[in-house]
Amino acid sequence: MVTSSTKKKTSPRKRGKSSKKNENSTRKLGYICISIIVLVVVIFLAFVYRSYFNPYSFRLKALFGVVKYPDGKVRGIDVSHYQDEINWEKLRNAQLQGTPVNFIFVKATEGSDRLDENFNQNFFHARRNGIMRGAYHFFSTQSSAKTQAKYFCKMVQLDEEDLPPVLDVESLGKYSPNQLQKEVLTWLNIVEKHYGVAPILYTSYKFRKSYLSIPELEKYPYWIAHYFVDSLTYTGEWKFWQHTDAGKVDGIKGYVDVNVFNGTYEELVGMTIGAQQRRKE
Repeated sequence: MVTSSTKKKTSPRKRGKSSKKNENSTRKLGYICISIIVLVVVIFLAFVYRSYFNPYSFRLKALFGVVKYPDGKVRGIDVSHYQDEINWEKLRNAQLQGTPVNFIFVKATEGSDRLDENFNQNFFHARRNGIMRGAYHFFSTQSSAKTQAKYFCKMVQLDEEDLPPVLDVESLGKYSPNQLQKEVLTWLNIVEKHYGVAPILYTSYKFRKSYLSIPELEKYPYWIAHYFVDSLTYTGEWKFWQHTDAGKVDGIKGYVDVNVFNGTYEELVGMTIGAQQRRKE
């Protein structure tokens, strides 16, 4: 009979080496997992920054009150009912990076039957407070350019001291690029005949490059919308640059679009309807 004292016992030292080896393997695996997780997080954060924050850093700075405008001596804004009630006494004395508000574009119409609810009062007060004014139409792809042009001409009375009418085009909608180009030209031609001056074409840099870069549109003064950059890379001619939608100015409670004119104040005056018509005589 074999007693318990004669049984083969496991060596305590061998058992310790095996346990230590397992612990080292587990630790190494843990380090590898942590390294992978950290790498994934870094890649993800880099992607988020590059895709969302970096291109919009100018806007983020503006939202936190750090506003830097591009160079320019002639500045202005554009407004609609989104700016709500404007304190015109404050606005006429306001400064945009050391310069007064020289001009203001006011939203007038949209589509074939929508008049901006604040257009009449904004347009009236701009003139009353000595700010050069202009009116713009927001183009809709839901109705024909012909009906939209006629509606704008019916609702908007422009004087000699006013800037040319503006067509704001931002969407391709149901149209092909070729169809949109024809519609835009239809609106511009009708409105030009009505007011006697070439209208201003407003659209973003990318949108124009993609859909409205045709020779027939080169004759129309270009108002370019291009945010979050220090300077323009657009190589064509332009008259106005809307460089931010997060501007702040006395007299307006929230944010407002801010623009710079590519020229002197005298050249801006030369763009008014009366000045252009007198040159044609």
